[in-house]
Amino acid sequence: MTAPPGDPLHWKSDDSVSVRPGGKDLRLKDRTQVPGAIWISAAARDHIGNRLPLGFDDLGDQQVKNIAQAIRVYRVQAETLAAKPIAALPLLDKPSVAVLPFQNMSGDPEQEYFADGMVEEIITALSRIRWLFVIARNSSFTYKGQTIDVKRVGRELGVRYVLEGSVRKGGNRVRITAQLIEAETGTHLWADRFDGTLEDVFDIQDKVASSVAGVIEPALQAAETARSANRPTTDLTAYDLYLRAYAMALSPGRQISEALRLMEQAITRDPRYGPALAWAAFCCFRLHADGRSGDRDQYRLKAINFARRALEVSGDDPAILANAAQVLAYFGEDIGAMIALVERALALNPNFARGWNISGDLRFWAGQPDIAVAHAETSLRLSPRARVGPAFAIIGYAHFIAGRFDEAVPKILLAIQETPSGPNAYRYLAACYAHIGRLAEARETIKRLREIPAVVITDPSYLRNPEHRELLLSGLRLAMAETA
Repeated sequence: MTAPPGDPLHWKSDDSVSVRPGGKDLRLKDRTQVPGAIWISAAARDHIGNRLPLGFDDLGDQQVKNIAQAIRVYRVQAETLAAKPIAALPLLDKPSVAVLPFQNMSGDPEQEYFADGMVEEIITALSRIRWLFVIARNSSFTYKGQTIDVKRVGRELGVRYVLEGSVRKGGNRVRITAQLIEAETGTHLWADRFDGTLEDVFDIQDKVASSVAGVIEPALQAAETARSANRPTTDLTAYDLYLRAYAMALSPGRQISEALRLMEQAITRDPRYGPALAWAAFCCFRLHADGRSGDRDQYRLKAINFARRALEVSGDDPAILANAAQVLAYFGEDIGAMIALVERALALNPNFARGWNISGDLRFWAGQPDIAVAHAETSLRLSPRARVGPAFAIIGYAHFIAGRFDEAVPKILLAIQETPSGPNAYRYLAACYAHIGRLAEARETIKRLREIPAVVITDPSYLRNPEHRELLLSGLRLAMAETA
């Protein structure tokens, strides 16, 4: 006998009838096949009582294998089973997603293993995002072979987002499509496709899983931020305050102060809220580094305090580890120890695009330009649709300290194009122009920097190599001399 499609009930075996959901024909213990129905014993019927809106047909006493006496058997009426309301699970107070089985579009049933393996890899990759609740495979795969209604899936699994897709294989090529949907509204938030060859089936699965995880994380973060923005300001939790601040924390500098204010409100409500502590530290770091804050020493002390408190409650949260390491490294903590902290974050979540970006930053500060470039490029590959300015800035700065000024200029210009109010990029661009003799452009860059407004020369002690500090300072002095 088969359970109807979408049946959310998990029928248990009793002493008279073996029942297994999942689409297989089942038999009574006398091996009599019973298609298209669910049979239960009288004991099970009494247990259900009126608690479920089900109808039953009394089939009288039946003889079953291994039981000497006949037992009373009831058949669940299929029409009432199909029509029964499904209880919705409550949504968690954190983002949640279910990855549904991908459709096998290859026309070859034997390729189901590949599609299923692909989904398992994606579930594993997404599970490394600590702030995201991912439904286990056992639950999401109960929808395999069904016509999917994402709103119903969201209600039944208690998730806010659903990821679905398909796998198509042809010869030695594979194409994987995926789309992220908000379950409550059915709104499509993101969709993409991935093509590759099958020289190594596991390699392509790893690459696609990494790519999907990398692009979904910022998409989910943006969706959560938009969702929180619609909540009334009279009912803001620490999480809501954090989300609103997060939307500003990576924005142009004029919103950083407001982001810090909201993060501090979240921390007041929950003093051990690790993500808020880490991002509050980042905001203070930005205000200090940009050179636009009044009391820069105050922001230095607050940044260090927030970062250390964040590490105390971080556990194995990669985002907290990476943000705190970046802040503490900037303010003079041992650079090797902070790099190790970021490496730990990346070991916990190898698909953490921002973690690779931070790693590139720290490698640049440590005087390792080639590694810095490689790590920033990894960040771009993992999250190609997120803000690319920070990664291009790191690549440009790394080329600068390596003396590759002509390679540095176009990357820094790309960073400025995305964030024209970020002062640090102007500093490195002006120094680049000065060192290659493009003094008119160096003068114009200093003029634009002063219009932001921001101080021209800030403390470059975050650069651990004295020669790199002097390279930046001498370039700025030369550019400023030309503007005098």
